[in-house]
Amino acid sequence: MKRAIFPSEKDFGSLITAQEIVASCALVEDKFGDLKTIAGVDQAFLDDKIISGIVILDYGTMDVIEKTYSIKEVEFPYIPSFLSFREGPAIISAFRSLKTRPDLLMVDGCGINHPRSAGLATHIGVALDMATIGVAKKLLCGIVEKPINSGEYSPIILHDQYIGASLLSKKGCNPIIIASGA
Repeated sequence: MKRAIFPSEKDFGSLITAQEIVASCALVEDKFGDLKTIAGVDQAFLDDKIISGIVILDYGTMDVIEKTYSIKEVEFPYIPSFLSFREGPAIISAFRSLKTRPDLLMVDGCGINHPRSAGLATHIGVALDMATIGVAKKLLCGIVEKPINSGEYSPIILHDQYIGASLLSKKGCNPIIIASGA
């Protein structure tokens, strides 16, 4: 399964097929139960390297439980809507070095709010068989009214379906885009 969602062939047909598989495997209903741990992952780039860092927090206290990172060679170019093929392998590598498996992973990227319902957070959630939420800085697709007041959110709609929310977390900032991952 994981080979099919990260194909060795990098032609657009193979990548789109992989995203279709990911989208068909995504579970987007709330089945968290009680969260004890949450984690966040983000990537940075330095020359031809990608650095993926993960921090796990105790959900009740927000104390750091564990942190790790991986450094890998960049093997795929930046192409909008195909971010998982660029950043996914580094995230999975960092995740495999964790001693604690978090209950929820927040990913800097799209979830189902993606043209093929298979953003980075969805791809990672399916690959790791875990709950993920995508938290992005920009709207990739869909229609949304920008929230005006701090704490307000607006639904993101694509093809008459709710695919996420735009949240104004504090005044003076751009809204963040939040969506189910997997």
